[in-house]
Amino acid sequence: MKRNSVILWVVVGVAAALVLWIFLSQPGTADLKGNFKEIAFTRNEQNTGPVVRVYAVTLSDTLWKEMTDYGNFMPYNKYGNTKVYFFLNNKPYPKEVTIGDINFDSSFNKYCIGLYQKDVMSQVSLKKMPFRGQLTEMR
Repeated sequence: MKRNSVILWVVVGVAAALVLWIFLSQPGTADLKGNFKEIAFTRNEQNTGPVVRVYAVTLSDTLWKEMTDYGNFMPYNKYGNTKVYFFLNNKPYPKEVTIGDINFDSSFNKYCIGLYQKDVMSQVSLKKMPFRGQLTEMR
């Protein structure tokens, strides 16, 4: 009986250690190439309806796959919306973002290199140079 108890505790200990190791070794934004740094974040205070999150993030290079991976790591709620605007870290970028149709000062539009968006239907998109067409219209 005592031997079975010891074996049981060893198995439980190994299983707990394995679960802990798997939990702590999950990849995250720090594992991505590109030196990503979250500069600004805002979220609406609506907890009963769609949650809208907006981020401004800098990185060192136009790594499109890494931008999509970074966006996939960001929190998302069903029927919510998550937007991540990407800027090169050696160019001007907004220090704050807001909720709404316009999320930051339009003077930074020309420096935005990517927009990751996960919409209310969980559809993911990454737009390269999302304001390029608007820049020519504004001239």
